Amino acid sequence: MEAGAGAGRPADLLGGIVVQASGLPLELKQPGRLTPQMVSIIVPTLNEAENLPLLVPRIAGAMAGRAYEVVVVDDASRDDTRGVCATLAETYPLTLHVREQPEDGLSGAVLEGFARARGDVLVVMDADLQHPPERLPDLLAPLERGEADFVLGSRHAPGGTVAEKWGLFRRLNSRVATLLARPFAGRETTDPMSGFIALRRETLEGARRLTPLGYKIGLELMCKCRVGRVKEIPIHFTARQHGQSKLTVAQQFRYLEHLSRLYDFTFPRLSPVVKFLIATACGWLTGLAVFLTLSRTGMVPMRAATLSYPAAILATAVFHLRYTRTQRKFLVTRTPWRDFWIVALGEWAACAAVAAWIAARVREIHALEVFAVTYGAATLARYVLRKELMQDIRGLRRELRQEDMR
Repeated sequence: MEAGAGAGRPADLLGGIVVQASGLPLELKQPGRLTPQMVSIIVPTLNEAENLPLLVPRIAGAMAGRAYEVVVVDDASRDDTRGVCATLAETYPLTLHVREQPEDGLSGAVLEGFARARGDVLVVMDADLQHPPERLPDLLAPLERGEADFVLGSRHAPGGTVAEKWGLFRRLNSRVATLLARPFAGRETTDPMSGFIALRRETLEGARRLTPLGYKIGLELMCKCRVGRVKEIPIHFTARQHGQSKLTVAQQFRYLEHLSRLYDFTFPRLSPVVKFLIATACGWLTGLAVFLTLSRTGMVPMRAATLSYPAAILATAVFHLRYTRTQRKFLVTRTPWRDFWIVALGEWAACAAVAAWIAARVREIHALEVFAVTYGAATLARYVLRKELMQDIRGLRRELRQEDMR
């Protein structure tokens, strides 16, 4: 068990909670009435035992005179996070919730923290000290003055700085990621990937279908909460003091998958069409390469088209693999791969049938014309079959699509 908030603070800030490893409260001590401006600071952790004793006192200093709580959501750390939190809870309004088998990373931990939080104002910050706790009052000020619905601590806003010297690849990576996020964050937002955010609970309650992936919970909230007024405050983004960075190549790929979900949510009509065209183009290019290779061996175009089409199917299978991974929560069918191969056989049959018709009825035709006509017929078959089996690239249930279009 982990100890929750203890003594050493006014009783009207937060009563102590003792929690199990699952995060379920067992005992409530010194219950107090929460004030309307109660601030819950969500801190997701994974092996941050060395940073927490430095972070929490700085939060307390910044939040002096305010009603607040620190909600630490830990993803089964292997260090002494539990013991450190138990010690800190004796002095500060801190509770720990441990997720023993986390499957959805930092974003899932933040959503768990929101569910456990007791405040009307919600703040998210990292435990690695890269987000300066001293900026908390400035982060909260636009909400308190009614100037914004969502506030970001920005490294790139005027006055914002980064301690580490980023190389060319890191700067390019950040700019591309920001550009891809513009449809959800707006043109004026300089740092939509920031994890240092604040919003009111009523804004969170307006969110629809939160399905974050990876680390970019702020981007998810801006999109799904339909926030109208976003404000940034400049921060100095310091270097991590202890532990290792959680940003990996795998996380960057998850960011792209997350963007795919957000495009689906924001553009429910256009996004599936664009994705279908991208998958089709990749399939056609792969098939064309095989078709030309077979044609150079002297194979007649009709047979080359028929035998090259499986290569196009394999190319689209890569997109289907991504689709089943990122949209698994919304799949209409329990057998997505069986349905995929049924569609693929239908496509191939259409391609072969048209090739046979050309061979029997058309005397003169260019090889590339054969390719275009046979692959066009196969693509039409794919479109019709996928719609019938509800297997578009987005893969969302019909009722969720209707909800998005309202």
